[in-house]
Amino acid sequence: MFQSKERFKQAFLEKLQTLRGVTLEGASDSDKYIALSNLVREYISKNWAATNNTYLERGEKQIYYFSIEFLLGRLLHSNLLNIDQNHVVRDALQELDIDLARLEEKEPDAGLGNGGLGRLAACFLDSMASLNLPGHGCGIRYKYGLFEQKIVNGYQVELPDNWLQDGNVWEYRKPEKSVEVRFGGYVREAVAEGVRLFIHEGYEAIRAVPYDMPVVGYQNKTVNTLRLWSAEAAPQDFDFSSFNRGEYLKAIEYKYSVEAISEILYPDDSYQEGQKLRLKQQYFFVSAGIQSIVRRYKRKNGSVYDFEDKIAIHINDTHPALAVPELMRILMDDEGLGWDEAWRITSNTISYTNHTVLPEALEKWPVEMFKELLPRIYMIVHEINERFCRELWDKYPGDWDRIARMAIVANGYVHMAHLAIVGSDHVNGVAHIHTEILKKQVMRNFYELSPHKFSNKTNGITHRRWLLKANPLLAKLITDTIGASWITFPGDLVRLEHYAGDAAWRDNVRKVKLANKNRLAQYIKRKYDITINPASIFDVHVKRIHAYKRQLLNVFHIMDLYNRLRVNPDLDVMPRTFIFGGKSAPGYFMAKRTIKLINTLAEMVNQDQSIGDKLKVVFMENYGVSLAEMIIPAADISEQISTASKEASGTGNMKFMMNGAITLGTLDGANIEIRNAVGAENFISFGLTAEQVLSYYAHGGYNAWDVYNSDERIQVIMDQLVNLFFPVAKEEFRTFYDTLLHSNDEFFVLQDFASYVEAQNRVSKLYQNEEAWGRMAAANIAHSGQFSSDKTIMEYAIGIWNVKPVVVK
Repeated sequence: MFQSKERFKQAFLEKLQTLRGVTLEGASDSDKYIALSNLVREYISKNWAATNNTYLERGEKQIYYFSIEFLLGRLLHSNLLNIDQNHVVRDALQELDIDLARLEEKEPDAGLGNGGLGRLAACFLDSMASLNLPGHGCGIRYKYGLFEQKIVNGYQVELPDNWLQDGNVWEYRKPEKSVEVRFGGYVREAVAEGVRLFIHEGYEAIRAVPYDMPVVGYQNKTVNTLRLWSAEAAPQDFDFSSFNRGEYLKAIEYKYSVEAISEILYPDDSYQEGQKLRLKQQYFFVSAGIQSIVRRYKRKNGSVYDFEDKIAIHINDTHPALAVPELMRILMDDEGLGWDEAWRITSNTISYTNHTVLPEALEKWPVEMFKELLPRIYMIVHEINERFCRELWDKYPGDWDRIARMAIVANGYVHMAHLAIVGSDHVNGVAHIHTEILKKQVMRNFYELSPHKFSNKTNGITHRRWLLKANPLLAKLITDTIGASWITFPGDLVRLEHYAGDAAWRDNVRKVKLANKNRLAQYIKRKYDITINPASIFDVHVKRIHAYKRQLLNVFHIMDLYNRLRVNPDLDVMPRTFIFGGKSAPGYFMAKRTIKLINTLAEMVNQDQSIGDKLKVVFMENYGVSLAEMIIPAADISEQISTASKEASGTGNMKFMMNGAITLGTLDGANIEIRNAVGAENFISFGLTAEQVLSYYAHGGYNAWDVYNSDERIQVIMDQLVNLFFPVAKEEFRTFYDTLLHSNDEFFVLQDFASYVEAQNRVSKLYQNEEAWGRMAAANIAHSGQFSSDKTIMEYAIGIWNVKPVVVK
């Protein structure tokens, strides 16, 4: 890109003047960020155009990854790394007295996702581009992210996440590639030349405008595309006459109703209008995306009869499951194919990743709402269901219960996971135990019908962001030790295993960790005015706040530790800093109360001078990718304590291990595979197994009151929730008391408490043994390469998508 620092400086200063109209002396950090980002974007765009031309000319099979979320994080730094210009740019800017890190902080985190689902999708796009695989993303261009989280008096307060306020330098608006998406209306049947036609009339037409973002491969010339769709009112739909008559609200209300579709991630679905908006969102981006794919495909190939040989469509969870009937609609209504031919193409093109074992999390939509909003799509779904149920009847004659359990349309609902399974060629879980639970429990009937469809693809993370970018000190140490091959071949990290016994190398790893802890401690001091001890154990629990993820179990251990210190401030304990982060869904009462409990406890502990720095608690607000990049490299302990059998996989656990943190976890999700990889001696496990949990659910036998009556620590903690121990209203935390005791502790918080405390005691003892802890950290780093998303994506490419790398020259 820039052969020398001088060439870069000249280009940068010219860009400041031509783009922002300022000289270096008068430029703000925002001016400098935009100028720099545009320089990088221009360079990337040349390879982007070359990539698109190569794909068009070669005609190789392409992947389209549909996801309601893409949690990208900031892109300037990662793009500079990927085009191998980070050092040149940093050093050149330094000579201009500009700190590159300060410019990078001017970039907002893209508000396109919330948690693991979106981060996984972002990692997968990174790996596809870095492996020269022709793979693209398809999602929604949300004007606002989920929300910006503020903590006020200990409570979560949701503010608009206006991430597009100053624009998005990385996107290209493509209005000429807009498509029309239809809602409502009715379907009229007709016959022409002996062919039955379905004509959609009286519908509301929404204009879907694509915004394309480049996905840059690591130090190759591949630049794939993330296409995000924005809902916009067509210019002709503006009621100009009403506006001229002074009826301003009437003139613009339609515009706002249209734009609401891509306004915000996850509108509140606790009421009917919110549910309807979610369903509109899902069909909107699926319909726009598939129309775009078919149009691009026909440009090269003409006929759609070999569509599945050239196109793979992957749906990330059930949010894009309407891809099944939408592709059927296009093939039949627009392309004139018969049902059987359209179904062959559709079911061979689409594949589906399941992300949950929680039955309540499996999406379903009321039939009446579905039919009213998507009349033609409902007709197709109904026909898929009828044909599928006839197939079930032939195989299981008279077994009405089985057929009802497997039906796509049943009991007044459209079941989206069933639709996704029936309409897909492959269905995969995201960790070995998750896939086995799907096969034996949640989707057992479907597995028995079509065992060949089901496979496991354990999640992965991109080591380029979560090690190379997030932890440059550790990345440099690794490269100095084993060379740089691990960046493109992450499996090479296993060579670090040979250095676990090297005291000098372990000491260097420890120094890196301490530097990262100091950095985080300084941030916490600036942000929250809390002084924490970098020599303490940094025990980190950052993820979405949810009952099954059991932040409450962590809180109860802290309460128990604090109770012991209150009785004996001189108690010999290893100093601990407990760090929490995560958002609660706005309508999730229990989760929001958990945040209040954490912050109330933190305030009590942090202000208690009698215990010194032995115990500190910090809740870091507005947790997201950029904050994670600071927290994870500093962590000593990775809290992965979900109720066994409830977490599909997890990817945070992989990020922590890659950065040398030790997992404290249940045998759940990918925790099991991490434990198998690093060895039981390098993983701190506790609690019920998945088999035990599932047995309790199936057969009963658990009584939370028995735990309460037999464990004095639990009695004290539970009573403290309701006896004014906390300086809050008496009933503030009553919900936890009632849920755990009177509703019998659905997620076994009390049952696992004793085992968890014992595991935490092991943590303290191990941490005090510097050699033992260093060996554990080294083992985790060394074996983290097998959890790279590069490995996962190659398994998808070979086992599901049947796609090959295409090298761009």
